[in-house]
Amino acid sequence: MRPPAPPTVVMPSERVVVLLSCALSALGSGLLVATHALWPDLRSRARRLLLFLSLADLLSAASYFYGVLQDFSGPSWDCVLQGALSTFANTSSFFWTVAIALYLYLSIVHAARGPQYDHLFCTFHVVSWGVPLAITVAAVSLKKIGYDASDVSVGWCWIDLEAEDRALWMLLTGKLWELLAYVTLPVIYILIKKHINRAHAALSEYRPILSDAHRRQRCTSVADKKLVLIPLIFICLRVWSTVRFILTLCGSPAVSTPVLVVLHGIGNTFQGGANCIMFVFCTRTVRTRLFSLCCCCCSSQPSTESPAGPPEVLASSKIGDCQESRRTPVELPST
Repeated sequence: MRPPAPPTVVMPSERVVVLLSCALSALGSGLLVATHALWPDLRSRARRLLLFLSLADLLSAASYFYGVLQDFSGPSWDCVLQGALSTFANTSSFFWTVAIALYLYLSIVHAARGPQYDHLFCTFHVVSWGVPLAITVAAVSLKKIGYDASDVSVGWCWIDLEAEDRALWMLLTGKLWELLAYVTLPVIYILIKKHINRAHAALSEYRPILSDAHRRQRCTSVADKKLVLIPLIFICLRVWSTVRFILTLCGSPAVSTPVLVVLHGIGNTFQGGANCIMFVFCTRTVRTRLFSLCCCCCSSQPSTESPAGPPEVLASSKIGDCQESRRTPVELPST
């Protein structure tokens, strides 16, 4: 194996961009967790999986934020701790992302619903938390996590580049699962989309044309777009870290290219923000409830009596509006 390239210097401007990405990702993950806690009727099985993915992304963003903020210049105990936390959270995020895809495939294509499929969630928990934890504990015990000179990171610690078997541990602690996700996610969502298209073709052939056909077609189009966007966004965010990983193994000086460093930093840290955009702001039911809650909170400030009526009447009217907004139909995370 070639020796590692010279250390990558992360410029202050690049560091600020990555810190901002970490903060936005943490806020997005926190918002996803908050929506799950606020509205019990939205706690579908798919959104329960999304909750665990958000927790992993939240821990990942927090650990990356600390690593970039500390600007490590060498090995230290907090460098190892941050590297261990980010390794566990990042790998767990890969597993939960694939778990969501598998669940959607089983529930849509094979109609896997009901209590008899609860063992799936137990399996998802064992694999998505247990495997990353075992890998992380092994890496820490064998002293493989440490200072990496930002060659395969953007300021945070990961696999010590002085380790002789660094390539193997880079694969085990993230890159292997990342590469598998590149292949698995598109295949699963293509199979789901093909099944949906076949089902729609069968319905259009045997079911008479209904008056709301145009509305159903529009909703279906939105769902299909999300199914395409899920693996596409994942690949677009993660591919830059894979590129730098390959360049590092080749000893190429291109690993220090500023644009590549920034894209790597944003891609590794913004997964929680991207999920929030898709499953909160681009999901009509959740978006409507969130905006209604914000409006209710902003308008609940004490005010003097106005010509429209006493404050008590206004307050009761606003509460009624808020309650009415919560009765909107539940929307699946993928639609």
